[in-house]
Amino acid sequence: MLGRSRVLLTVALLAALLRSTGGAKILGILPSTGWSHYVIGEGIMSALNQAGHDVTVIGAHCPKDAPSNYECIVVKDLVFDKGGSTPNLFQYRNDPYLKVLYDLYTMIGPTLSTLLMSHPKVKELLQANRSYDAVISECFVSEALYGFADHYKAPLIVFSPFGASMWTNELVGTPYPYAQIPHVFLSYTDRMTFWERFVNTALWNIDSFYYRNIFLPSQQEMYASFFPNASQSLAEVMKSTSLVLLNQHFSLSYPHPYAPNMIEVGGIQMKEPKALPEDLESFIQNSKNGVIYFSMGSMLKGSNFPEEKRNAFINAFARLKQNVLWKYENVSLPNKPENVQIRKWMPQNDILAHPNVKLFITHGGLLGSTESLFHGKPMIGVPIYGDQRLNMARAERTGYGISIEYEDLNEDLIHQAIEKVLNDPAYAKNAQLISDRYRDKPMTPAQTTVYWVDYVIRHGGAPQLHSAAVELSFVARSTLDVYGTMLLMALLMLASVRYLARKIFRMVGSHPVAKTTKKND
Repeated sequence: MLGRSRVLLTVALLAALLRSTGGAKILGILPSTGWSHYVIGEGIMSALNQAGHDVTVIGAHCPKDAPSNYECIVVKDLVFDKGGSTPNLFQYRNDPYLKVLYDLYTMIGPTLSTLLMSHPKVKELLQANRSYDAVISECFVSEALYGFADHYKAPLIVFSPFGASMWTNELVGTPYPYAQIPHVFLSYTDRMTFWERFVNTALWNIDSFYYRNIFLPSQQEMYASFFPNASQSLAEVMKSTSLVLLNQHFSLSYPHPYAPNMIEVGGIQMKEPKALPEDLESFIQNSKNGVIYFSMGSMLKGSNFPEEKRNAFINAFARLKQNVLWKYENVSLPNKPENVQIRKWMPQNDILAHPNVKLFITHGGLLGSTESLFHGKPMIGVPIYGDQRLNMARAERTGYGISIEYEDLNEDLIHQAIEKVLNDPAYAKNAQLISDRYRDKPMTPAQTTVYWVDYVIRHGGAPQLHSAAVELSFVARSTLDVYGTMLLMALLMLASVRYLARKIFRMVGSHPVAKTTKKND
């Protein structure tokens, strides 16, 4: 009887622990223009909404058929694709890493934050007598927007659309050993050569120095102008971050050393595959040699390929026995082969889930890579910027993909890469192995998100998860002061030994016995 009571008590405690704090009010701040960033935030907010929470989302889009308790404040100025005109991002292919970082810190981040905060409905929201139980904001050079958490006196939760970075690690005290963790803009893996570690360490430190000493002070100024009545400084708000949600999973990348309030929810954007439109289903199903799916993502756009590069793909595809689905944003494709079908938009997740799709040609973005690996599809990548090189470097090292440099693209190279991946079963086998590992987890990304956000709300910001590392300066956290003191002590010890040795030598040299010995000699 006692044993049964203990079982019932345990079940009751587990149920209390796992139940949702349904009915909480949560504010989501999604300032990025790119769909690949926005969709991660939307996935988080939709999961919380479906768990019974009332959500308010500030961003560039709003989900179709959003329920009444999913409130959208749409800031149309954030939308990148205005009037069908999108910047050709291929032109940024060769920008130096430091220039990319400089543009992020000085233009992109501050501009998007200002656009969001200047919107009339956002101003109305701040002036309204509202309260929220948690504030969730994207972590992408928009730290000034963390002021919403102070304004509503709510726990701050952030999410990163591309996994762990210096920006997220700084918030919760997660270490980032340079010998193991490559900078997000480098095409390295967790196994680096000496010179890769050298470059990686240099870039981490340059980025960190600029971030701490130039970017954050400028963000503090923006924070003060956006939230003039703030009770805390930006630095204090950042140190109080309750939770970081990462669009990452160790089975898709590699293990990271995380603080306890840094949680992987990679794949949060993915939903159960839906039935394909009848014509797409027929095209894929009736392709007796399988289908290749080709998409350069939502930002790059295949239609922006220069003619030479576009023709390289067209000619390579024409030599294949497989059919090709190409996400191509124009209504027509000059010299389109018979085995190629184009569309401005494709239901990517549903296509990759189809068993007759054999290969994904991509730019190497994290969203597409995650979806491809989830469904066990090998890849060929043409990385252009951001974390795409890093993602494709991982694909090559792990053996589920091939990376082709944009400058090297030509008909023969594309054709050879396709034939190699399709004809060598190791690529598909490795992709399926990663898929099996990724799927083997106790909760879905949505369930994990809901659990940890609820946990933070239940425990008043969950201060028990906070690492003392966030209270330490860079010098103290890196133990530079300790190593400096050790070095000083070692130098003092050597100096003392040298001094004593010289003194002893002089004493011995001036001893009468020593003088007599010298005379006799």
